[in-house]
Amino acid sequence: MERTAGGGRDRDDEGRARNARPRDGLGRPLPHGERGVARQPEGVARTPDETVAEAQALLAEGKPFHAHEVFEDAWKSGPEAERALWRALAQVAVGLTHAARGNTTGGARLLRRGAAGAEEWAALSGRPRPYGMDIAGVVAWARELADGVEAGGGPVDAVARAPRLRGGRTL
Repeated sequence: MERTAGGGRDRDDEGRARNARPRDGLGRPLPHGERGVARQPEGVARTPDETVAEAQALLAEGKPFHAHEVFEDAWKSGPEAERALWRALAQVAVGLTHAARGNTTGGARLLRRGAAGAEEWAALSGRPRPYGMDIAGVVAWARELADGVEAGGGPVDAVARAPRLRGGRTL
């Protein structure tokens, strides 16, 4: 990745715009030269179990933005029949990201949208526990957090409020 002359946009080797600025644990850009957290590699093909395990570890570390990117990889590379599930989980993770950043409206909206998508996918597929995930528990957690975000109005602690994907509501 390189920065173009004259302070232009960052571009990758194929010329696509990329932001090379370092980021914090919630995915917010930091000034050039500051030390950020390692970025989640994009376009990684993982098994569904690897996706769930890696996303859970990132959520437990307070990195829901990074977990969202893991779910996004599964959404874009997984089988068509599962794309709505992974998209919904990505929305839930980015909803937690926005809630942790203090974006009450966006956080609550994305948490609810992801919850609805995951609930619909589980009902239509007949798979309430894909890859050991407790979809009903994740849905309940997301809706409860959305309500709390709207009622409290302040940023949430991403570590303390992280969902437990394979059982229970929080870590």
